Amino acid sequence: MEAIITIVGFLGAGKTTLLKHLITSFSNAGWSPYVILNDYENAYIDAHQLTDKVAPKWVKALTGSCICCSGINELRDYVNGIPKRDNGITLIEANGTSDACSLMEFLGVGLNDRFLPPIQISVVDVNNWQKRGEHNELEANQILVSSLIILTHIDNATESRKEAVVKALKEMNSFAKIITIDKLDVKLLPELTQSKKAIKKIEHLKTHWSSCSIDLPSVPKLASIDEICKRLPKTILRVKGCTQIEGDDKYTYFERKPDGEVFVRPFNGTPTTGPKLLTIGPGSSIDLLKKVIKQSLNVTKK
Repeated sequence: MEAIITIVGFLGAGKTTLLKHLITSFSNAGWSPYVILNDYENAYIDAHQLTDKVAPKWVKALTGSCICCSGINELRDYVNGIPKRDNGITLIEANGTSDACSLMEFLGVGLNDRFLPPIQISVVDVNNWQKRGEHNELEANQILVSSLIILTHIDNATESRKEAVVKALKEMNSFAKIITIDKLDVKLLPELTQSKKAIKKIEHLKTHWSSCSIDLPSVPKLASIDEICKRLPKTILRVKGCTQIEGDDKYTYFERKPDGEVFVRPFNGTPTTGPKLLTIGPGSSIDLLKKVIKQSLNVTKK
């Protein structure tokens, strides 16, 4: 039977980093991963970044619907239609504001008999755990029905901070195993069982935020990306995009995490949907994105 592993975690916690690690590790161990990515806007950009690790035919991007509710039937259909493979395993990365409890509840119904009951891994950013203000409840909800919790962003965390986070996680979900990514043995993952933790329901609308995307023209210099990220308000919790820097034939990918840190790296190939700027969080709107792009480019052209 084929195992299904869902990956959840707050925006910027490190889900895609874990996903890439799992793809590589499973492939090296003789497994055949099939990957499903879910995001509010243009999941194809993230999917394209996996093409150096898994063939495009084994990656499916689900954009614009939330797989914990409105998109669950679409997700089930895609899972049930996954081709049979020797040593197959399905990896699902949920968007960063998914209602993880509802996802596991809904996904556990209606799957073909060839699939094992889905198990869930939560990614927890140690530095920012429960520092989300009004979004703390959502972040806590995401670990309640997980069988495994992966700690990330621990390099700059003090020992007392790590101990406090681990203690809080154990109090919320004593069933889950808590480790760092370097301690992860993928051979054991398909043998994990579903969490039996009792679920405290979250108000589902708390997981549904505004989002939008817009075409992003070439920018005059690398500083233009920083300027765009700086000008977008803090209410927007996730910013990501892909563009070309003038004079460079290749594309550049960037993202701003909820704590404001900006990461820039090369983009693999050419984005199938064209260069984009995407935002998730209250205040996201096309008009805002147009305004910020125009102001940023005017400043950095000087």
